[in-house]
Amino acid sequence: MSQSEPLHISTRLLHPSAGGTHSVSAEWQHRPSATPIYQTATFDQESPLEFGEFDYSRSGNPTRTGVERVLAELEGSRAALAFNSGMSAIAAVFGLLKPGDEIVASTDIYGGAYRLLNRIAERRGIVVRFAALDDLRAFAAAVTDKTRLIYAESIGNPLMTVADIGGLARIARAVNARLVIDNTFLTPLNLRPLEHGADIVVHSATKYLSGHGDATSGVLGVNDPKLIAELSFIRNAEGTALPPQECFLLERGLKTLDVRLERQQKTAAKVATLLAECETAGEIQRVRYPGLRSLPGHDIHRCQSAGDGAVICFETGSLERSLLLVKSLLLFPIRVSFGSVESSVSMPFSMSHASVPKELRTVNAVPQDLIRLSIGLESANDLIADLSRAIHTVSARRAPAVEVRSSGAPICC
Repeated sequence: MSQSEPLHISTRLLHPSAGGTHSVSAEWQHRPSATPIYQTATFDQESPLEFGEFDYSRSGNPTRTGVERVLAELEGSRAALAFNSGMSAIAAVFGLLKPGDEIVASTDIYGGAYRLLNRIAERRGIVVRFAALDDLRAFAAAVTDKTRLIYAESIGNPLMTVADIGGLARIARAVNARLVIDNTFLTPLNLRPLEHGADIVVHSATKYLSGHGDATSGVLGVNDPKLIAELSFIRNAEGTALPPQECFLLERGLKTLDVRLERQQKTAAKVATLLAECETAGEIQRVRYPGLRSLPGHDIHRCQSAGDGAVICFETGSLERSLLLVKSLLLFPIRVSFGSVESSVSMPFSMSHASVPKELRTVNAVPQDLIRLSIGLESANDLIADLSRAIHTVSARRAPAVEVRSSGAPICC
């Protein structure tokens, strides 16, 4: 049997959040309330010439089929494909290209995507160019008739650049290119890029979709049947499908996505307001959050998104002040990822974007003092009190000079 393709969904839920709370358990034997974990590598067949729906878990597994159904409903897509990481999902998309093809990517993307484009895609003969999203005319100027893929994040990591998805779709259509949008920051509850003209939507499901920091996973949402077949083939050939245990954890996380994100966003809005007040008082600098009118692209974000996410970035004015502030926090452990039920803090220049080559640092322009907060489910009052104390501590002290020592090693998210 050829690989089992993801199930095509024809029904649509009235509210996208419902896709994360209703599984397909009624179809399983004994009608379990949670999709069973089919922890098996192979499935017995009737004969060498008669294959059942599943034969080998790399090609298809019932637990994966279950979570992909839920993901497709949530995304509003014909199909969803679950991968063993967000990076393997992105790599599968780049695998659609051949030598001589061109990619135009936003400058404001995750450092791991930079690494994949700069060190892997170019090695395979694919031409890669980076362009800023703040001027669509300038971005369009980077596109040629050889451009086959435009890649951007709905909210850039970590500079919070807002992607005008409709505008990018028009640019892509003009040269017969595909538009790929990484929507990890916002999730399908806030934004469905396919409805705005994207061809493929990417999620690092390790973050909000799974939500508990205990499962690494990636997702592609696709409508075009030809693209579904191509990406399914690449995933099967490269062996990057999400294993059964992680499929179970991802589906479990999806059941609480709506309530988690609602709480996280409400708290993030309060934290962003506090930080904006601290910026006005001169205690910190340049707060970046989609919900603030001060963020460039805020109006575009409001037109295409239903929510603001729960990641906030800001600067302090110096690397020394930022290091002292981060170390002063009690409720924000230092972690390279985001989107979990627990709040965390990171400094992208030396962590998530450490793998960006020096020659691209000026293009990406991630400030050394940039701090990224991921807001979790803790009490909003407690998080605000912790941040206020840390900011005031930094303001009252003169931080010692610190030398930046970055190994340039690829870390994570």
